[in-house]
Amino acid sequence: MNDSDFRLPDDCATMAEVRAGVDATDRALMEMLDRRFGYMRAAARIKQQRGAVRDEGRKAEVIENARRDADKRGLPADALAQIWNDLVEASIAYEMDEWGRIRA
Repeated sequence: MNDSDFRLPDDCATMAEVRAGVDATDRALMEMLDRRFGYMRAAARIKQQRGAVRDEGRKAEVIENARRDADKRGLPADALAQIWNDLVEASIAYEMDEWGRIRA
């Protein structure tokens, strides 16, 4: 089953269909994360000062946006805010590494 063949959640009738949908969704999430980390590479290229990589105000804004969006969708907002915190921290670490690599 390729990504275009999976069923949407409400259309699943078997666990095989559910698993195929989860796997397709995970691949799509990874593609989106690849793009997100591409933006971190761009930020590392654009920011001239290493200290500009960590922006606590922006971090809080991103996490709050995720929490609010999750809440609107009826998803577990606190758990997803924690995932976003981890994602932002991983992004900052990646951007720091890229910042150093570019300027090495």
